[in-house]
Amino acid sequence: MLFLLASMGLKSQTASDSIVASLLTCSPGTETYALYGHTGLRMRNVTQGLDLVFNYGVFDFRRPNFTWHFILGECDYEVDGYPFEVFMQEYYLRGSSVVEQTLNLSMEEANRLYALMIINCQKENRTYRYNFLQTNCTTKARDQIEEAVDGNVVYEEREEHVTYRQLLRRQTEQYPWSEVGNDLLLGADCDTVLSDRAAQFLPHQLMEYFAQAQIYDAQNNRKPLVARTQVLLEGRPQSVPQVFPLSPLEVGLLTVVVFVLIALLEFWSKRMFWIWDILVMVVQGLAGLLLCFMFLFSEHPTVDSNWQIWLFNPLPLICMPWVVKCAFRHHRCLYHYLNSLSLVLFLVFMMWIPQSFSALTLPLALALLTRPVSYLMHYSRTTSQSHSENKKTNTPR
Repeated sequence: MLFLLASMGLKSQTASDSIVASLLTCSPGTETYALYGHTGLRMRNVTQGLDLVFNYGVFDFRRPNFTWHFILGECDYEVDGYPFEVFMQEYYLRGSSVVEQTLNLSMEEANRLYALMIINCQKENRTYRYNFLQTNCTTKARDQIEEAVDGNVVYEEREEHVTYRQLLRRQTEQYPWSEVGNDLLLGADCDTVLSDRAAQFLPHQLMEYFAQAQIYDAQNNRKPLVARTQVLLEGRPQSVPQVFPLSPLEVGLLTVVVFVLIALLEFWSKRMFWIWDILVMVVQGLAGLLLCFMFLFSEHPTVDSNWQIWLFNPLPLICMPWVVKCAFRHHRCLYHYLNSLSLVLFLVFMMWIPQSFSALTLPLALALLTRPVSYLMHYSRTTSQSHSENKKTNTPR
């Protein structure tokens, strides 16, 4: 919902108005989209009695082809200003905490920031291309504050340098399946070490950097960026929803057990279960189609460097008719040789691949390897039996 109240305030704003600006940091919720928290800019025009929050996280599901554009990474978010009470009510109902960092800005800087936010909320300016890791509701708020400041905002350098994936995993520690979803889609670029500035893409991260930041003016005089910090809303304990009773690792190990048992049944029965192959190859191929599509066409960050495309690609869907035909006729199939070689190479070099994988990746790779191994053992036994029968037939009596 777009309130458009900010533009109403601009019409009567004067340079002498007393403006108080602050950064609001909201703790995460339990919904997937809320796991990373949120950032808002609070602007209080004390002279006129206005108290607004500017939010860069507004989007409209009703836009044409919203889901399709979201998959492509072509998400357009908007900024809007609305009453502080409305903002607080939303996070009170969610059970999140809200921390306010009052910015140590001069009257001119505060008025400049207020004017910038009003300009940003105008219809022709309010939309921006959203990027979860680089241009989001947190980084946009930071950028506006930096633009309003006379001088430069200097952040304290940290000894700990982390990656995007490490920071994301901190937010999803209690949500293992959300973590698996991130790890399956985000590639090697998500594991590069971040600069201090790049690490500010999460609300809590920016709040911590702001706490130690300094403003340096043209004369190299400095002052703290944050004048005061206070908790406006205490968060309530939130129960973590149980998405699935088993952890990703437990599911992975169970998958390996099932695949091994099926391979043993094939060995004991001297038959290949080609219907099982159809199911496995369809699931593997569909997962591969998703990764390939994201790899080739999506603008989402880091998805185009995903080494898991080695495991999950459309090749099983392409080769499935050939594999089933060979299995049905008890013929050798080159696909199994190539597939086993590919899987073995992935497993051997996995520890050297510059990408951190999910808890599911290794078990799934091992499970998939049982399929070509089972076929190759079947080929070997069939060949041995055939040679034995030929020897018996050719033995002179």
